[in-house]
Amino acid sequence: MSSHETKIGGRGDLGVAVTARPASWRERLDAYYRLVRLNRPIGIFLLMWPALWALWLAGDGHPPWQIALIFVSGVVLMRSAGCAINDFADRKLDGHVARTNTRPLAQGVIAPIEAVAVFLILSLVSFGLVLLLNWQTVAMSVVAVTLAMIYPFMKRFTHVPQMFLGMAFGWAVPMAFMAIQESIPFYAWVLFLSAVVWALIYDTEYAMVDREDDLKIGIKSTAILFGRYDRLIVALLQLLMLALMVWVGLAAGRGLAYFVGLAVAAGLSGYQQWLIRDREPARCFIAFLNNNYFGMAVFIGLVIDYLLEPTATAV
Repeated sequence: MSSHETKIGGRGDLGVAVTARPASWRERLDAYYRLVRLNRPIGIFLLMWPALWALWLAGDGHPPWQIALIFVSGVVLMRSAGCAINDFADRKLDGHVARTNTRPLAQGVIAPIEAVAVFLILSLVSFGLVLLLNWQTVAMSVVAVTLAMIYPFMKRFTHVPQMFLGMAFGWAVPMAFMAIQESIPFYAWVLFLSAVVWALIYDTEYAMVDREDDLKIGIKSTAILFGRYDRLIVALLQLLMLALMVWVGLAAGRGLAYFVGLAVAAGLSGYQQWLIRDREPARCFIAFLNNNYFGMAVFIGLVIDYLLEPTATAV
């Protein structure tokens, strides 16, 4: 143990060892880097894909680059802000979970007030970007920040915190339509619902990794709620999401390439089922990560489809 990592105050509220914050600015910078999870960008991708789907659909394959840049930047900022407030909410729990016990707050490297400050600063910067859009989108952004703020605390009150995560991650969909079209067609809400269902899928796979630790410390999740039916329910949710995405494609007048992309995504869903077949935590985590390719497949199919059939008409 280095000289600046000497223990202070013995143990935390739940008996977790707490260490003094490091003096080196490089260590502090690394701690903030890990706090907002830039070392684990999977969350950025999972938030990015629905936003990109919506931007391409709302912009008929050619979303205004300024709006696209605002949304991409907002995704990175709000996902980072969400990680900071999540770690603040879980600061007394993460030390008891094998996967999270090295997070900066769990180790005492960053103080709780610092995590809150990071959340507020990043949220304000993101809100500043939204101010460049129309007033309707600005009003909708308040919902996005609210969802990002309350989601981390839901695992204490409900077994479906993943639903709140899906709403937070999926809210970029109606915002993108409002920013580009100044209206939200019905199929955009279907796309939003598909994003919520997708979050239930991948975050259940994620929760399967921590199920044993979560049971010990009283954290609620869909993995615990579904119990021995977890694989079956995830499979049904995968079918539901794919059906909703087919609905979106038909309503938006998309062609063959879009549906080929969905077929590839369906194959990836089957691969995820194979990975979680024994509920082995490491493989469940790989299944969770595989959702990045699921989202990518849908997006690539959508982009190619607009290149091949740019004049398709939404119904």
